[in-house]
Amino acid sequence: MSRQMIMPGQTIGIIGGGQLGRMMALAAKEAGFKIAVLEPGENSPCGQVADIEINAAYDDPEALEQLAAVSDVITYEFENIDYEGLKKLQQKAFVPQGAELIRVTQNRVAEKEAITNAGVPVAPYAVITEAGEIYDTIDKLGYPAVLKTARGGYDGKGQFVIKEAAHIEEAAQLLQHGVCVLEKWIPFEKEISVIVSRNLQGETTYFPVGENIHKENILHETIVPARVTDEVKEEAVKAAEKIAEALSLIGTLAVEMFVGKDGEIYINELAPRPHNSGHYTIEACDVSQFGQHIRAICNWPLKTPELLKAALMVNILGEHVPGVLEGIAEHPEWSVHLYGKAEAKVKRKMGHITILVNDVNDALKEVEASGIWSNNGKLIGGQKK
Repeated sequence: MSRQMIMPGQTIGIIGGGQLGRMMALAAKEAGFKIAVLEPGENSPCGQVADIEINAAYDDPEALEQLAAVSDVITYEFENIDYEGLKKLQQKAFVPQGAELIRVTQNRVAEKEAITNAGVPVAPYAVITEAGEIYDTIDKLGYPAVLKTARGGYDGKGQFVIKEAAHIEEAAQLLQHGVCVLEKWIPFEKEISVIVSRNLQGETTYFPVGENIHKENILHETIVPARVTDEVKEEAVKAAEKIAEALSLIGTLAVEMFVGKDGEIYINELAPRPHNSGHYTIEACDVSQFGQHIRAICNWPLKTPELLKAALMVNILGEHVPGVLEGIAEHPEWSVHLYGKAEAKVKRKMGHITILVNDVNDALKEVEASGIWSNNGKLIGGQKK
């Protein structure tokens, strides 16, 4: 079969100028591509390394036309972009991921329907359009249950855990933002994720299963390989494969999952792009999730990812930056990534570190002993207090 590819020297357009776009751009530049980015603000993380920076709203028709005019292929770094605008963009530019993947993954109702149709389990749920339906449904699902907005939530935002009937009235305020999903609370032993990549030829590859640890609903650490059985890893990859095929995936998809006490898995969320839990791949694998994503959208042959060494990835939030900078001299084994964001705000993702290890437990102890991530103090005048 003949293979048409986007080649070095051509331009990759990226919608979104955050850290994922930045790391996509850096991976693309290694192979000789040029980068154009559409981002409202100037000097964004991706804009700092791009060849062409278009500063306008993501749904600005003129800006999208400008991006199409200078790009040979267009991708995106996040899912909350305008679906209708992306559909129109497809008529003028090569957008291999398409708009349908965005429609599905930016709405929890559509996402859960797609996962279920792929034959993969999700936690029992119900679609909620008015407060009375919460009372009717929670008797079936039981306490606790989680009410989530269908659109727009991330890092725990747009969610409310209902532990008893007295919480329902407060939780129902989320309906002001539109349709919600009420999910049964699933007791889980681990949270894991699988990053899957697929090109236009249908070639599909998977990165090693990562184990994710969250603090205050924000990803704190990813451990690779995940500390789960081989059987769980196999089931996780099979689930990701079914979803990727059902969605006719082009590019990269992160599949986040819960592992129950008996090893059963439930899909939690999908992200149609490289993912925070895959950052370890930059150092720990022979191809990063960003390099593989560029290969996929450009229709290059995909590498079969190989884990070179066990790894621990730790997020750097705004309150951690001073400690990380001070710790660089003491930790030569840390690979430090800072994203070029202008202001270090509390709970804002500013970067990450990756540590390649022989023993993950030793690395976890090292991170804890540093004290950098154990203090949730506030940044005042650039210092933690």
